[in-house]
Formats: sequence, structure tokens, C-alpha cells
Amino acid sequence: MYRVMIVDDEKSNRSLLKMTIEWERLGLEFCGEAQGSIEAINTVDVFKPHIMFVDIKMPYMDGVELSEKIIKEHPDMKIIVLTAMFEFEYARRCVGIGVSDYLTKPIVKEDVNKTLERIVKELDERQPEPEPEDDTLDKLTASSSSMNRICEYIKKNYNNSELNLTYAANTFNFNPSYLSRRFKEETGMSFIDFLTKCRMERALELAGKQVQMYLTAKEVGIPDPNYFSKCFKKYTGKSYTEVTKELHG
Repeated sequence: MYRVMIVDDEKSNRSLLKMTIEWERLGLEFCGEAQGSIEAINTVDVFKPHIMFVDIKMPYMDGVELSEKIIKEHPDMKIIVLTAMFEFEYARRCVGIGVSDYLTKPIVKEDVNKTLERIVKELDERQPEPEPEDDTLDKLTASSSSMNRICEYIKKNYNNSELNLTYAANTFNFNPSYLSRRFKEETGMSFIDFLTKCRMERALELAGKQVQMYLTAKEVGIPDPNYFSKCFKKYTGKSYTEVTKELHG
């Protein structure tokens, strides 16, 4: 089954789209969602979707910018941009960057599923690319030294909002799937968990200095305060405000 991810800052829109898609008939499965572009960048390598719905109007990075970045890192991914009628001309820019299609809102069930039918057919017809052999990739690494270098790279560059598994893999000339597997083997943590740990440790330091949350979010590479808040609470079990108050009695 092909995996589908939905990126939209409106929860109601994400829910509506999930109800609209004829999952079983099309051989699709829902793999995850993001409420903004920054969250999408950080989770795309976790969810590994074949198809992504992207809303064109989102804070911090709009759907066109996000689509361009995702396609650059994942050229085989099929992206469908969702746009309001008055944004139609703006959405046409997406065609030039490799977006598969765009649909106007309010979404129409028939249009959504017809578009997905076509994309599923394209995915079915696509020739699978051979996976690189591990022994070839092993030539690129000397024991755990490469993973150590990548860990140090993350520690120094965690404030880059574009940093994710694929970004690091491209930087160090690794296949992303291979890097994901080796990183977990060597560190005992997934790439995204290690990156989040680095970001949240710095966030705790800034919370101790009573730095405002939106400034801390930007400082640690998660400029979307909503997504930062979600990550912080998952990591600490408490909100940023609660931790700030605790650290200052």
C-alpha cells in the first residue's frame, strides 16, 4: 500500500481530507500528518510517505517553498497542493517545481479521488530503483567514525530548521535509509530523536534564562512555536511555561 501524509495548519481540513479519501479502494494508507511546514520537514523521514497533500498557505514556510524542498530531497514523492480559488495563479508556480497536481478548496471528493487514482497508477508503473548494496556503502565509513562525525554535526547545527535525516545523508553522501539504520545501530537512538534531544537540551537552558518561548523555538531550529511546544512537552512532559516557572521557583 502507498502511504499518504497530510500537511495543513488547520485540523479541520486535515480531518476532512482523511474522511474524503477512499483509502481501501485506492490501496492507500494514512501514515501521518503535520500542522505546518517545519513539522513536515522534521517528520517526513519518519513517516516516509509516497504521496503528500500540502496546503499552500501556512506560516513560516508556505506550501510552494515546502514542496520545492521536499521534491529536492525526495524526487520520487508525489505532492498534491491544496489551494483556495483566489490563490490559484500562485499555485500554478508549483507545476514548475515538479508538483504532481493541485486542487482548489473547498475540496471535492470526486476530484480528490480521481487525482489519487492517476497518481497511484503512476506509482504502480514506476520502475523500482535498486537499493545500494550495504558493502558498497560500508566503504564510505570507517567503523563508527562517520556516525560520530554526524553526531557532532548535529550538535553544532541543530539550529538549522532544514536539518533532517535526508539533509544529513546528502551532506555526508549516504543513502538516507542506510544512514537511518546505521545511526540507530551506533547510537541507540533514531536520527530524529537525537536531533530533538539536542534541540530540547538547548531549549531547557534557555527556559532557565527565562527566554520567551517564540525566541527559544527560533534559536533551536523550530521556528514554528506550535510545533516547538509539541516537541518540548513530549520531551519534558511539561509545557515551556511550566518549566520556566519551576526553574525560577
